[in-house]
Amino acid sequence: MKSIQLINKFDAKLFLTTVPHDPGIYQMFDLSGQILYVGKARDLHRRLTSYFRKTGLSTKSISLVGQINSIEIIVTNTETEALLLESNFIKKLQPRYNILLRDDKGYPYLVLSDHKDYPRLDYYRGAKKENYRYFGPYPSAIAAREALNLL
Repeated sequence: MKSIQLINKFDAKLFLTTVPHDPGIYQMFDLSGQILYVGKARDLHRRLTSYFRKTGLSTKSISLVGQINSIEIIVTNTETEALLLESNFIKKLQPRYNILLRDDKGYPYLVLSDHKDYPRLDYYRGAKKENYRYFGPYPSAIAAREALNLL
């Protein structure tokens, strides 16, 4: 019986020549197209370059980089926009290398209850429940509370 070894052919140098110095998120995929990791950056080029340096990487990062077959980026207007997009992608896709932010407890939301007689708009942080409408996530508790006060 023969074993077949798949060789990672991701060309980091070539890829990095196409990455802008803008805020955004990046998604890393393995050879089978499975999502490995979602991250955000103030400067996508600088952040992604840091994964491919020769020294100073953690064991987790070395393992991650060894499995990368492709990387997709989404450029955003601001770092805050990237933060919120990253949070949504992690919650939706649950990449195996993103150990934080997998649950719905990471960022605050505003929640509108579905009670017929007494609907309520309130600050909320936690797992989403049915029969409620959620607005957010907000980048901080202060931002969520300011929006609530304005409303």
